[in-house]
Amino acid sequence: MSLSSTHTATAQLAPTRLLRAVWQRRFWRQLLALLLPLMGMGGLAGVAFSALPSALVWSGLVLALLLLVGYAWQLSRPNLPLLARQLDRQYPSLEDSTGLLLRPATELQFLEHLQQQRTSEVLRQLLAEPGPLLPVSWRAPLWLTAGLLTVAAGTWAISHRSATTIPTAATAPLHFPAVAEKGKPLVARIISTSITVAPPAYTRQPGFTAAQPSFRCPAGSRVRWLIRVNEPKQPAPQLEIGRRHMGFRPVAGQRGTYAVELVVSQSMLYRVRYAGQVSDDYAIEALPDRAPTVQVQTPKPYTLIEFGTRPQVPVRVAVHDDYGLARARLVATVAQGQGEGVKFREVVQDLTSQLPGQPTRATLSHVLRLPALGLTYGDEVYFYVQLWDTHQQMSRSDSYLVQWEDTTIDDSNMDVSLGVTTVPAYFRSQRQIIIDTEKLLTEKAALTTDQFVARGNEIGHDQKILRLRYGKFMGEEFSESIGENAGAGAEPEADHDEHAGEEPGHDEHQHAPPSGAASAAANTAETAALMEAYVHSHDDAETADFLEPAVKAKLSIVLSQMWEAELRLRTGRPREALPFEYKALRLLKQVQQQTRLYVKKSGFEAPPLPEATLRLTGDLAGAATVPRRSQQSAPPAQPAVRAALRVVSELQTGRPVRPTDAAALEAGGQALALAAQRQPGTYLAALRHLRQLTTELRAGQRRCTTCLAGVEHAFTRLLPAPYTAPTRPAGTTRLTQRYLQELR
Repeated sequence: MSLSSTHTATAQLAPTRLLRAVWQRRFWRQLLALLLPLMGMGGLAGVAFSALPSALVWSGLVLALLLLVGYAWQLSRPNLPLLARQLDRQYPSLEDSTGLLLRPATELQFLEHLQQQRTSEVLRQLLAEPGPLLPVSWRAPLWLTAGLLTVAAGTWAISHRSATTIPTAATAPLHFPAVAEKGKPLVARIISTSITVAPPAYTRQPGFTAAQPSFRCPAGSRVRWLIRVNEPKQPAPQLEIGRRHMGFRPVAGQRGTYAVELVVSQSMLYRVRYAGQVSDDYAIEALPDRAPTVQVQTPKPYTLIEFGTRPQVPVRVAVHDDYGLARARLVATVAQGQGEGVKFREVVQDLTSQLPGQPTRATLSHVLRLPALGLTYGDEVYFYVQLWDTHQQMSRSDSYLVQWEDTTIDDSNMDVSLGVTTVPAYFRSQRQIIIDTEKLLTEKAALTTDQFVARGNEIGHDQKILRLRYGKFMGEEFSESIGENAGAGAEPEADHDEHAGEEPGHDEHQHAPPSGAASAAANTAETAALMEAYVHSHDDAETADFLEPAVKAKLSIVLSQMWEAELRLRTGRPREALPFEYKALRLLKQVQQQTRLYVKKSGFEAPPLPEATLRLTGDLAGAATVPRRSQQSAPPAQPAVRAALRVVSELQTGRPVRPTDAAALEAGGQALALAAQRQPGTYLAALRHLRQLTTELRAGQRRCTTCLAGVEHAFTRLLPAPYTAPTRPAGTTRLTQRYLQELR
């Protein structure tokens, strides 16, 4: 088209159509710029199909195409006001009047109408010139295309390198049951098979070629089957893993060669289908990566640093992992102070330098120097060891306690004889639980969900330990007797010990010193009546206890509040646990102000048995046996396995083959396949025999008699063990006869 003809065509356009013509010319250039990233995406998809799983590639390709289609649809919608502003900024000759072309002529005034005609004439001249009116940026499409092509080249190089570094030795051929007619060999068959395994990078194990179709490999390994056939015209082989079917893809440059890749994350059974033939079932056993093990050899779980010894503790830890140890550290928690003034501080010591080259076994050593940690006499330090392997799996040891003996405490036998326990010695950790909970809520934004729940669970565990400590005051823990034998002569001494715990100002009553004559006559009623005016009995034997009733009631509420706080801490709701923690602390402070507690220093006195009224009378009232009932689920009936076992047993007797025999054996083979997946060494051979037997029955061939015994044995192992009913012994002994005579 010449310049004069273009000018004539544009002169006939309406003002609004002029803008549409400008937009259309720009749209085709933008669409051409969009095709460049599309070409790069096609190259990346072609490489990804040969290096990544097909499902992952298809999902990424569909997502990218949707984004491109959405962008193209947005470009196809003309935005004329925006186009007019861009023209005004690009061409000063339009005099910022391009927006007048969007308004109808009936709404314009005289001057606006003249300016619209002038702007239309200028725009027609611009359209008549060759080249685009508005520039299209090619920088972003070119950079995006270059990035996609670079990623494609890198993916191809990595996949090609991983494929070439693994030695390509031949794998044992797959076995296909003979399904062709006798005398007619199979035309299409698999000539060779090669199975290469590339373990995950964190295992640091080299790739290898499986010698047999059934093999073992680390979990997460990439397995590649390479099969060469003699008839390339046949459809590509298929890899069957349960109900999943994966098609082999042709290998570029190798006629009649097909390949398929799979990431093995768990043990499985597979078979290959080609040209109407199905191979035997083969097993892949995936070896999971276990978490690293930590064993603290020294010190013991509790270590006391006595006065005069060096205040340092050597720590020796033996660690082990399947593939390699990456990082280790020792976490020590220093506890300083007493009572409610205990302060905690965490110190972390990195031990990764003792793991050079990421070994699988190592022995870590560290010396805990208590003065360097800021400890003094009476302080404690709790420590544990954390360990990470190359797969970022973490393990930790148990907590160990090191205590520095406090030499300022005066221990004497007099304190033991008093039997007085001060309450604040037990009430000292609830405030720290509240501090840890508030600290966890403050740091919630910087923690992941798993870390937040794990730390809440640890605080809940501390709350549980504290609840159990207070629970022993309420009788929730069995306590042994203080004395082995408590005779009657020990009662006056115990009564005297009760008064020994009183304060020196307690002199309301004068207690007569015990003498031998008074002790001898204490059991008589006359002596008791004479002594009644001079002795003082604090409690009776029925209501005496370790705690007072008011203290018991408050402690019961404390335990319930601790339980509610522990429940919410362990379920990841620390904010809801704070009210219960504060209430438990408030009640503990009230209990702390209660009267001192007195422990009755005496052993357990069992009540005397009424021998004259109960023993040797034969009265069994109230002596009924305690029934013990338990519900146990019945073993699975497995009707398919029983039906298949029945068919196999009948075939062994020489029964003619029925049309339903093959279907019954296949139904039972599903349970056998599941068992072979769990224990391939036990059931895989029987599963192969079952497949062969089923194929022969469907083809009407002569069945394999040697396969029936192995299949029958495998089906029998799948059935639950029969229940053995108790039987009466055949004969009776002389002791049994004598017992029966006495009963009569």
